[in-house]
Amino acid sequence: MSKVELARQFAEAAHSGQTRKGAGREPYINHVVEVATLVARFGGSEAQVMATWLHDTVEDCGVLPAEIAERFGDEVAALVVEMTDDKSLPKAERKELQVRNAPHKTDAAALIKICDKLSNIRAVGAAPPLHWPVERQMAYLDWADAVVSRLPGGADPVREAFADALALSRKAVAARGA
Repeated sequence: MSKVELARQFAEAAHSGQTRKGAGREPYINHVVEVATLVARFGGSEAQVMATWLHDTVEDCGVLPAEIAERFGDEVAALVVEMTDDKSLPKAERKELQVRNAPHKTDAAALIKICDKLSNIRAVGAAPPLHWPVERQMAYLDWADAVVSRLPGGADPVREAFADALALSRKAVAARGA
């Protein structure tokens, strides 16, 4: 069994029973599948794809970085840690830190972060969280744009895909507010 497959299985078990915030309440793992698919499509390495499968396990599932390092290696664990918010901080502070810390991400983490935000903005455009008013949906899209625009790297295909999805999601949210 490949290392990527082992990371996928680990993520599926860790996220078992979790759902997305949207009206469809789809399994949370669907988000992880989408992000891992995007990272692979946009040229991510094996370590990046593995880290993508695991990117929310520390933050949302209580998995320790040491366990990831032991099972999947230090490179993967370092990428996961780079993607992980400190849940002990208030949400507004965590969001501000993502914007502030974006320029300091490694190129490897930047690809994962863009793909993660791409998945999330698509979800806001298509099936936003149930109790988010239009203003909060638009604010989320603006915040995601602020994070991505500060990440290192050039104007590559993943950024173009993000920009295209952002425009579509803003249009969908605006239509809901009309």
